[in-house]
Amino acid sequence: MAVKILSVDDEAPLELLMKQYFRRKIRNGEYDFLFARNGLEALSVLHSNPDIEIVLSDINMPEMDGLTLLARVNEMRNPALRVIMVSAYGDMHNIRQAMNNGAFDFATKPIDMEDLSLTIEKAIQQIEFVHRTQQEHSQLESLKKDLSVASDIQQYILPRVFPPFPEDVDKVDVAASMVAAKDIGGDFFDFFRLDHERIALVIADVCGKGIPAALFMAVSRTLIRTKGLQDVSPAECISACNNLLAAYSVDSMFVTVFYAIYNVRTGTLSFCNAGHNPPLIVHADGGVDELPFSDNIVVGAFADIDFHEHSMQLQHGDTLMMFTDGVNEAWDASHNEFGMERFRQVLADNASYGSRQIIDAVSRALNSFAGNAEQSDDITMLTVKRI
Repeated sequence: MAVKILSVDDEAPLELLMKQYFRRKIRNGEYDFLFARNGLEALSVLHSNPDIEIVLSDINMPEMDGLTLLARVNEMRNPALRVIMVSAYGDMHNIRQAMNNGAFDFATKPIDMEDLSLTIEKAIQQIEFVHRTQQEHSQLESLKKDLSVASDIQQYILPRVFPPFPEDVDKVDVAASMVAAKDIGGDFFDFFRLDHERIALVIADVCGKGIPAALFMAVSRTLIRTKGLQDVSPAECISACNNLLAAYSVDSMFVTVFYAIYNVRTGTLSFCNAGHNPPLIVHADGGVDELPFSDNIVVGAFADIDFHEHSMQLQHGDTLMMFTDGVNEAWDASHNEFGMERFRQVLADNASYGSRQIIDAVSRALNSFAGNAEQSDDITMLTVKRI
């Protein structure tokens, strides 16, 4: 599109000079000149043509001079509008005042048209930069809005009703939380009933951050829940999901998963740990044990992998703490890690409390430790306490 240029000067011959010198650019649609005789006319033209991007203004004019016009143009707060002042060389005092008041550049009379042409081209380069910046800002604002909606959707698909199994509140206490490091995260937790005695428990951590991790998270959660509801063993569930994710994985994405089936009546836990942090068992007496490390690999990296499962017994008063590495690897301002020792101590100090209180205690400890340090990873916890 043509760059619109407003020339403001009370000397009529200047209009003919502009049209003659820039005739080729006008003919090619590069420049579009408009003219005014003084500052008042210029304001009227600017009001009628808000897409004007360059103003060439004389300083000494009747009715409204160039310095006053410059002040009125500044009030428009158009970051892309550039004002080039034109005056006699002997009027350097006013030229300096114009530059101090925000003029882009100046030209002296008699006008050197070649020099003026270079000044206009320089102004156009800056105007194009402003437009690019404005466009990028609009795109960022749009992306920010999309991320906010995506964050709401992500939180919505996670279980939000606690206690989740009201018919078994006298047997099991379940609580969970997920705090994303960015607008959206790659961690997730889930739980769902399989029958009147058994519930499925899931916690997972997708590699990477941002939108790709969030999309992979949503797909992973859907596959695990869909397969789990078919009432297969933990190893069978993870094996089937691994093959599906490996077949469609992009950029070598993968997810670590701890998937378990818990019997609320007997306290038996069957689980398959696919490359995830080993959960902790918090005993009623304050002792804290770690489940053995698993030799299973992560989910989604390679197809046709055999996954193994294990089982254990939760005693009355025991709490199973499942978590992602955003907990133990949380940083303070000096890049010190929260660490497993602090984590275990918080759990031991709160062993007698319910699942929600334990999660809240860990969250408070993390916030106190991290201080003003930026959260570096998603922080997700899922706890199950046998009552």
